[in-house]
Amino acid sequence: MTDNKAPYVPGHGLLDGRTAVVTAAAGAGIGGATARRLLEEGARVVIGDAHARRLKETEQALAAEFGAHHVAALPCDVTDEHQVAALFALAARAHGGLDIVVNNAGLGGTCALVDMSDEAWSKVLDVTLNGTFRCTRAALRAFKETGRRGVIVNNASVVGWRAQAGQAHYAAAKAGVMALTRCAAVEAAAYGVRVNAVAPSLAMHPHLVKVTSADLLEELTAREAFGRHAEPWEVANVIVFLASSYSSYLTGEVVSVSSQHP
Repeated sequence: MTDNKAPYVPGHGLLDGRTAVVTAAAGAGIGGATARRLLEEGARVVIGDAHARRLKETEQALAAEFGAHHVAALPCDVTDEHQVAALFALAARAHGGLDIVVNNAGLGGTCALVDMSDEAWSKVLDVTLNGTFRCTRAALRAFKETGRRGVIVNNASVVGWRAQAGQAHYAAAKAGVMALTRCAAVEAAAYGVRVNAVAPSLAMHPHLVKVTSADLLEELTAREAFGRHAEPWEVANVIVFLASSYSSYLTGEVVSVSSQHP
């Protein structure tokens, strides 16, 4: 198959003057790509991540490129309610409020269900589903209190729709994120807040290569219609669309960033 990689899309000021919180935003994955795309579209960002060193490096790199007044960061483990509250408080303190929340934090892993411990199951669910719940709750409380017509975008996965061996915990968590998105959207519509999700399939980045076998990556790539994996920024582009006014009447939806929707 010929090279069909898409060209990088420049910013168009879609999010000028808005403030966004992005979780799990350190590094080269979807969270980091999303923080960059939001900045390129004119937003100010507050980034959180459980990895303090990588987070600091990301903050410094983005601040050098976009200006320190556009970027703030705070270590945040989404399984800790106090750390979640602190991250959202930083958005209010550093940038005067909140307009966009991108819940990107998630934890995967491969394990057959018969071999899976309660601890392994609970750890994936706590980061991926409960963490999204905690941040969604914090965002809705902030939006309701301030009266801002904010936007929440959750990171789900096509695994929330399809069956994949060894992914029972991750699939259950991501299916839960989809259901949480739909229910939160119905509740939040009463005060003008939209809640949607993206469902990527295979967005390649260095950390994924380290924790996934070459054979599985090859198999997953072969399933894709374009015959290639997505770049993290291609998923981030869809997140930008959902965060922007171009999707003003869209809520409660899960958008597949893949050909893998069942």
